[in-house]
Amino acid sequence: MSFIQNTKKIALVDCNSFYVSCERLFKPSLNKKPVIVLSSNDGCIISRSNEAKLLGIKMGDPYFKAKEIVKKNNVQVFSSNYSLYGDISRRVMRTLKYFGTKIEIYSIDEAFLDLTDLSDNLIELFGKKIRNTILEWTGIPTSIGIASTKTLSKIANHIAKKNKSGVVSLLNAKDIDPVLEKININDVWGVGRQMTKFYIKNNINNAKQLKNVSNTWIKKNSNVLSSRTAMELKGISCIDIEVSQSKRKSCCVSRSFGRKVDSIQELKESITTHCLNAAEKIRSESLFAKSITISVRTSPFQKTERYYSNSKTLDFPIATNNSIEIVKTALAGLEIIFIKGYKYQKSGIVLSGLTSSENNQNLFFTDKDNKMKNLMKSIDSTNYKYGRSTLSLADAGIKKKWNLRKEHSSKIDTADFYCLPTIKAS
Repeated sequence: MSFIQNTKKIALVDCNSFYVSCERLFKPSLNKKPVIVLSSNDGCIISRSNEAKLLGIKMGDPYFKAKEIVKKNNVQVFSSNYSLYGDISRRVMRTLKYFGTKIEIYSIDEAFLDLTDLSDNLIELFGKKIRNTILEWTGIPTSIGIASTKTLSKIANHIAKKNKSGVVSLLNAKDIDPVLEKININDVWGVGRQMTKFYIKNNINNAKQLKNVSNTWIKKNSNVLSSRTAMELKGISCIDIEVSQSKRKSCCVSRSFGRKVDSIQELKESITTHCLNAAEKIRSESLFAKSITISVRTSPFQKTERYYSNSKTLDFPIATNNSIEIVKTALAGLEIIFIKGYKYQKSGIVLSGLTSSENNQNLFFTDKDNKMKNLMKSIDSTNYKYGRSTLSLADAGIKKKWNLRKEHSSKIDTADFYCLPTIKAS
């Protein structure tokens, strides 16, 4: 007995210029105007509106390179606001889950959906419904690409970004080669820099040429991932949608400073702040850390001063997600690696050996443990309600002169009611 397997129908939903779109939510007057968002410390350009792209502003370029274009064309500039982007992302993903349970959240602004059960004649209409609903419920514009494999849905999405409807399906394309011929090899999902160089060296310059290369050549000259990519371009699904998300094994928080730091007090403030953020994250996922690594370094690019980098890993007596215990251990580690006389540029911490609450071996809680657990819960709920760092530890400092440069911050915090813009009745 033989079975006929239905062709998969996979949609990739991608938020358009996501960070820019998040900033525009609270300043609709910026719609159709050139806007860019900068990375941490206002270093590089990490998001551009279509209008900014047309001006020749390039992704990943240092901000100082684009300053002349920015000034000449009145480009609006924003410092990155990751708490805002994370919140808006969660709203978009919750909206997507309304349309089906088989969804893979691929990144902060992308998700794959399995639409295999839908009939072909309803696919594009359903895609438009998803797009319109996300726009109506969250205010974020999206592009949707639909195809029989993940790799082809990425290509369909690439085309959808330039299509007025914002939705493109390659499911019923009789000849897909003309479409793939227009996709440069470096734009194919899963093809990194090294593989791009390798393919171009072997006269494989676009997706069509990769699709039509022989399996024997791929297996002989490349790896399993490349073979999967080529098969997916042929319409044979090799990469499944991953619905379940595995729990993280570690949690890293590190930041460069807005200015060089030479005092241990300011390093303590930064390490404490990192610990509080990391502890809050792992508590939200019911995880406990077995150890912590503390690291500091100076700038590797300074020519006139000596370079210094060091780290220290310390184990907790018992796996914990208690902010006070984590900070106490981290500061002890900082004391070990700190050397006076250096100008530090960056600090960070990593919580490792994360384990879930069910597997936590600390089964016999004392009254003190329960009090601390309730304290952490109170801190988290207060900060969630009134804004991050409403309740903090004294070691985190107040002024935080070492903090990231955010000269262009919109100061929007969706977790703080008082940071939201007010709407005045006309």
